[in-house]
Formats: sequence, C-alpha cells, structure tokens
Amino acid sequence: MSDQARGVVEYAGTPSFDDLGVRAAEVVHAAARAGLTLATAESCTGGLVASALTSVPGSSAAVRGGVVSYAIGVKRSVLGVDGAVLDDPSLGAVSSPCACQMAQGAARVLDAAVAVSVTGIAGPGGAEPGKPVGTVWFGIHGPHGTRSELHAFQGDRSQVRLQAVWVALSLIYGELA
Repeated sequence: MSDQARGVVEYAGTPSFDDLGVRAAEVVHAAARAGLTLATAESCTGGLVASALTSVPGSSAAVRGGVVSYAIGVKRSVLGVDGAVLDDPSLGAVSSPCACQMAQGAARVLDAAVAVSVTGIAGPGGAEPGKPVGTVWFGIHGPHGTRSELHAFQGDRSQVRLQAVWVALSLIYGELA
C-alpha cells in the first residue's frame, strides 16, 4: 500500500448542507452498488462525515461506522496510529502518516472495505509552525491502497469543517469509481 501525499489545494468556498447531502447520497449509493462497506476516522470534523453518510436513507447497506478520534490517545489505542508518528514533533497528529494510519485503522477496526480519515486544525486556535488554521490531512484506504491528501482551507471553524466533510466524501466517492 502506498502512502502518497498530494499537493496543497486552496478552497475559497464552503459547501452547503444540501450539497453535502447530495454528495453523501452519491457515496452511499455507489458503495451499495459496488457491494463495498465504508468507515470513517475523524478528528477535526468530530463525526460530521459519518453523520452526512448516515443521514442518507438506506445507508446501513454500506456504512459500517465511524471513530471520532479527537484525542491523541484514541488515535493510538483504538485506531493503532504508531506512537512514533504521534510523538514526532515534525509529524504529529496533523500529518500524512497519521492520516493514512487512521484510515487503515478504521478499515481494520470496523471491518470496512473503504475508510476515510480527517485530521487537522479547524481553529480558531491550535495553529503550529508550518500548520496554520485550515491545515487538514485526509487519508483514504481501499481497494486501490492507502494514500493521503493535504488541503489548506480558508474560513472560520465551521467553514473549515464543512469543506473537510466535502473533501472526505469526495475522496470516498473517488475510491468507489
């Protein structure tokens, strides 16, 4: 499985709840058609991705569940993120290796074919050197392996989180295509 980081993508807009609902329905229906199960591992989104997926009628045909791993200890003990990643000041919880391991851990713990992870800094505080507010890493694990993406979002905490949900749903959809 590869751990491939992609470039930073800037976002200026924020999807509406209706847009998220449409995207979530596309994901759930595509997973059900493919006979694949889904899982989430979320930190800065606090369960919003799983909530969007499970708001779709019939989502139980595809969605296995989600882990809200807001605390470092949950990333480590539940999802199996390596302590060497979490304890390394140059990596930590907001990094490509953490995002990949979170997605892999969610797939393993929840017995899902496809898992997405979200870990980042939604703000207004929490910025670190080289990791400003809006920095969000995503991991996606599925039949095509494991990879990560880094996104830099603009806006307040709510806007960052909604943009992150959109990207997470889109990553799952892309994995199902």
